[in-house]
Order: sequence, then structure tokens, then C-alpha cells
Amino acid sequence: MTDLADPSSFAARPAISFFERYLTLWVALCIVAGVALGQWLPGAFKAVAALEVAQVNLPVGLLIWVMIIPMLLKIDFAALGQVRAHARGIGVTLFVNWAVKPFSMAVLGWIFIRQVFAPWLPADQIDSYIAGLILLAAAPCTAMVFVWSQLCKGDPYFTLSQVALNDSIMVVAFAPLVALLLGLSSIAVPWDTLVTSVGLCIVVPVILAQLWRKALHPRGRAHFEAVAARLGPFSISALLATLVLLFGFQGEAILAQPLVIALLAVPILIQVVLNSGLAYWLNRKLGVQHCVAGPSALIGASNFFELAVATAISLFGFQSGAALATVVGVLIEVPVMLAVVAVVNRSQGWYEQSSQGVRA
Repeated sequence: MTDLADPSSFAARPAISFFERYLTLWVALCIVAGVALGQWLPGAFKAVAALEVAQVNLPVGLLIWVMIIPMLLKIDFAALGQVRAHARGIGVTLFVNWAVKPFSMAVLGWIFIRQVFAPWLPADQIDSYIAGLILLAAAPCTAMVFVWSQLCKGDPYFTLSQVALNDSIMVVAFAPLVALLLGLSSIAVPWDTLVTSVGLCIVVPVILAQLWRKALHPRGRAHFEAVAARLGPFSISALLATLVLLFGFQGEAILAQPLVIALLAVPILIQVVLNSGLAYWLNRKLGVQHCVAGPSALIGASNFFELAVATAISLFGFQSGAALATVVGVLIEVPVMLAVVAVVNRSQGWYEQSSQGVRA
């Protein structure tokens, strides 16, 4: 029987699934479907919005678990024991993810949303847009990092250990970090809702996923991979269903100002280039191997958008600018990250010329 913690099997998996490869197309179709259904069936969407308990929308809560648990099922926290073997790469990842990325996004949000683009945005949603961008940047990517790592021939042991470590930190640091940055941006922080959201969107799914993973362990790696593969489409489908609901509520605002989505994409794109480039450069300066630098740069650029969308809806509601901002992150994630993967792969020769000298 093979061990579920063995990352060597990653290479045998398909690099990117059909749903993942065309995620941008599915999101675009959900925008159209959501806006259309919101105009045709406003009563149905209001009925869904009314199904709340303690400020938590029950249909969305269920969809969130279907989205997130399959992602977290792939994470083996036993991989934390491998962190020392990749200390420099892990150090770069932690620095970019937790000391640079959220704060740089807050600055970019202030520059572009509050200043440069303010004349073209609804004034009453400015704070909400910035909040959504902060939520997006404060949640490091989880499952999709395995896909990006495979595409750039990343070290599977490093990828697994950095994801496990970032998820461990996210359980305790996500809420305080979000609260700090929202406070710095002069946005009121509903602490009770934030803590509830973190519990429902991170803590409970992590516990359920690890219990499920433990139950699957005796049946071997092949069975685990089969279960994970079957769950993948459910996770993406739940995300898309959530987006249909969200755009059903956002329809009027989008039809009134379609430029908003393009404007929100600007700081997100800049953040991807900034953080992936910084992580890649720092790894090169430290003499880290290319197979480690690639996934380190990629996790610094991508986001756990499922968590960001869920938290934005819980904190600010379906009709908020925050929810719309997080969805823009979903819309551009795949094509932008594939571009970053291409840059990492094509620059391998340049990277190794310098890093070999540093290691020597």
C-alpha cells in the first residue's frame, strides 16, 4: 500500500483538468447566466438571499464546503516535517505571502481604486472593492498550486510542504491580517462575522478534510487519487454555482457600469507580476534550485479564491463590491497563472546561470 503523503505520485496526475483549463470560460458564462437570471427571476434570488442563520447564507455555506473540502483533502499536514529541507525557498514563500502580498494589494487598492479609477467607480462601493482585493491577497493559493507546480516541473516535496505550512498559518493568521488591513483602509470590521466566516470557511473544512483523508488512508494511494479526481468537478461546479448567484445579485450594477470589472483587474494583474517576480528573483539571489523557485513564485502570485469569495459574501453580502472584486480574481486566475508558468519555464537557463554561482 502506498502512502497518501507521498508526493512522487503528483507527476502521474494530469497536469490540468478540463474544468481547470477552461475556468475563465466557465466564469465568463456564469457572469452572463447570472446577470440574465437575476433580471428574469429577481424573486428567486431574493428568496435565496433570505435563507440565513446568524448572517450566514445556508445555500452558499453548503456550496462553500463543496468548493473547499476537496481542495483541502489534498493537503497532508505531515509534510510540515519537510520544511527544513527547503528552508530558503520556504522563507521566500512566507515573506512574499504574508509580509508583502496583502500589504502591497492594500497599497495598490488605495492607488487605483481610491485614487486613479475613483471617477469611474460608484462612490458608495469604493471601500467594498478595496476590501475584496485585500481578502483575495490575504488567502494564499492551496490546491491549484499543485497544478502550477507540475506545469513548471516543480519539486513535489517542496510544493506539498509549502502548501501545508501556508494553510496552517492561514488558520490562525487570516482573520487578524484581514482585520488589520481593513482597519488601515478605514473599513469597519465586523469581528463576529469575520470570526464566524473563518471558522466555517477554514477551520471546519480543514478538520473535515483531514478526518476524511485519515479514513481514506487504509485503502491506499490509488483509491485516494480516484476519490480526489471524482471530487474535482464538484468543487469547480460549486464555485460556478456560487458565481451565478453572485452575478444574479450584481447584474444591475454590472449592466450600469461594465467597466468596473476591467478596472478591478488592473491591481490584481500588477500584484501577480510584482509578487511572482519578487519571489522568483529572491530565490535566484539565494541560490535556490529552479524546481523550488518555480512553485515558490507561483504560490506568491496565485490566490485561494474560493475562500476569498466565500468570506467576501459572508462579510459584505452578495451585492457588495467586495464579492465582485474577489470574482474578478477568479476570472483572470487561469490565463494569468499560465502566463507566469510560461515565463518560469522559458527563463530556466537564465535562472540557473546565476543560482549555480551562488550555490557554489
